[in-house]
Amino acid sequence: MRAILKTTDVVVIDYAANLLSQEGIESVVFDAHASIMDGSMGFLPRRLMVADDDFPRAEALLRAAIPEHMP
Repeated sequence: MRAILKTTDVVVIDYAANLLSQEGIESVVFDAHASIMDGSMGFLPRRLMVADDDFPRAEALLRAAIPEHMP
């Protein structure tokens, strides 16, 4: 698995995961509960992970949909 997106914005993560799902690409959010360690302030970014084989297609989809959030 590879990280396709890293952000503290839960709306962006949810939108990206939904977009990928609609295109048949499975994704998993890592570090969703890591903010508990910092007092639930949301300082730690969440990572949206996809399978290595899906990465190129997922990256192209997200670059077109949310370019401002892509590295």
